[in-house]
Amino acid sequence: MDWKTAIENYKSFLILERSLSPNSVDAYLNDINKLASFCNENHGVASPTEATNEQLSDFISTLMENGVTERTQARTISSIRSFFKYLVFDGVITTNPAKMLEAPKIGRKLPNILTADEVDAIENAVEMYKPEGQRNRAIIEMLYSCGLRVSELIDLKLSNINFRTGIVKIEGKGNKERMIPLSKNAKNELKNYFKSYRDYLDIPTENADIVFLNKHGRPLSRVMVFNIIKHLAERAGITKKISPHTFRHSFASALVQGGADLRAVQDMLGHESILTTEIYTHLDNHYLKDTIYKYHPRADVNTEE
Repeated sequence: MDWKTAIENYKSFLILERSLSPNSVDAYLNDINKLASFCNENHGVASPTEATNEQLSDFISTLMENGVTERTQARTISSIRSFFKYLVFDGVITTNPAKMLEAPKIGRKLPNILTADEVDAIENAVEMYKPEGQRNRAIIEMLYSCGLRVSELIDLKLSNINFRTGIVKIEGKGNKERMIPLSKNAKNELKNYFKSYRDYLDIPTENADIVFLNKHGRPLSRVMVFNIIKHLAERAGITKKISPHTFRHSFASALVQGGADLRAVQDMLGHESILTTEIYTHLDNHYLKDTIYKYHPRADVNTEE
């Protein structure tokens, strides 16, 4: 089996068996295609069945020599491990040459977050005199109030919003569903968006259930949402490097710092592992100190800095 056939079969596995998003599938395949080219050109290996641990390690060493970051190296190794694990599972190979690959040790990078005041400043920077102004306010509010990924925002369906119960159903990674309470602000911004903008659009039938649309009645792209955020942040004088995902981090951080149960936050974010959610407990050392001082029975012994 040559590389091309193996990679095509792997692609089908990622889509059909693991239900990964198109972006995740592309990321995996990009890494494996680079590996295939390297092995073919440098070692004459025309099939993954011939690849050895030494050749895979040589590929990773080349990435290091070319200045690829440790985080990217770790992601690439993860992709390679997944690919060869699949080949073993599918009976293509019996020994996994990627099993002993060593990933670089990387620290967990704490994300940028926005304060509630900064979020308000961004919302207030919306040019409400423009037709799409109310739509953009609703976008900011949904990102912050519900902690949505940008992909979840642009795929959000009208049929998944229940204004009566105040619950929005989110279809997340791997087609996994989760329920998130809809804040009063989010409800108001959405309703105002519908009345002032969306209800006046000429919407094709296939887009009738999509919440956020452009002036042509088509779904927004990821890039368009990124550009909206960038523009409004500049208008608001926010100097932090932010993206739509920053609002998701800010949502989670605000909940954790407000005393929310970590498992509940995990459910609302749709994290597979609570270890991913735990990063938000490291964002504010003062909050952690205050928690210890308030609840620990020995905290009154010495509370000085």
